[in-house]
Amino acid sequence: MEIFLQQIINGVTLGSIYGLIAIGYTMVYGIIGMVNFAHGDVFMLSAFIALLLLLLLTQMLGLAAAPAFVAAMVASMALTALWNYAIERVAYRRLRSSFRLAPLISAIGMSTFLANFVTVTQGPNNKSIPPMWDDVIKITSGGAYDVTLSYKQILIVAVTGALLAAFWFVVQKTALGRAQRACEQDAKMAALLGVDVNRTVALTFVIGAALAAVAGSLYLLQYGVVKSSDGFVPGVKAFTAAVLGGIGSLPGAVLGGLLIGLIETLWGQYFSSDYKDVAAFSVLAITLIFMPSGLMGRPDVEKV
Repeated sequence: MEIFLQQIINGVTLGSIYGLIAIGYTMVYGIIGMVNFAHGDVFMLSAFIALLLLLLLTQMLGLAAAPAFVAAMVASMALTALWNYAIERVAYRRLRSSFRLAPLISAIGMSTFLANFVTVTQGPNNKSIPPMWDDVIKITSGGAYDVTLSYKQILIVAVTGALLAAFWFVVQKTALGRAQRACEQDAKMAALLGVDVNRTVALTFVIGAALAAVAGSLYLLQYGVVKSSDGFVPGVKAFTAAVLGGIGSLPGAVLGGLLIGLIETLWGQYFSSDYKDVAAFSVLAITLIFMPSGLMGRPDVEKV
């Protein structure tokens, strides 16, 4: 039971990171119907930006760990958002009205470019930071295994919940959210009614990148290492989480991320870690057979 509880904690932590990345996928797909396959590599790039800034602030400027991490995360959000805005402006905007495969091919090309750019500039090996905030709370002790909850894990789950609530409010209650929902329903009609579609899409990419940067910083904090190939697999799993939860649903993206994280950790503990990815994708396939719109998605209704 102790091991089971520990893996639940680890799964929720990992799933929270997947959920933050998945929100970016589901927002972009919900508005323009495009799978931004470069989003996982944007997450990886943000982790490298946070790593470099954190090392600069702590080892060269002598700043304390907590303010250095917060400053590195905020700066990573700003730089990653700017980078993703440039990606949308250069690689996607002109292809939005083209045939459906054109933006997808462009996204795959941008993903390859980002992965190779980081490999060339930072090398293919793991890059690490010194351990931070390793203090833990013992939930149970005295048995065969101590169940612990670290302050880092509390921070990751709390930040994910707070950001989900904040962006749900943005989408549901603000002018930007109304513009996003209008573009999701009918971009041409929204433009005729005065909505700046290009600005709305660009801001959606900026928001998605900022969330990916938060996820990248928290990933670096939790695991302490990052490498240039860390964009593809987390990106695919986050997209799987978005589809599992229901594409277009912000709570569904986080729910899907939590489920993927729990499946991975529990399968790796009780069966084989070699097949944990197979287990996650199998659950996705089974879910979509019986619930094609995902767990919290709404079925598309076409008017004729």
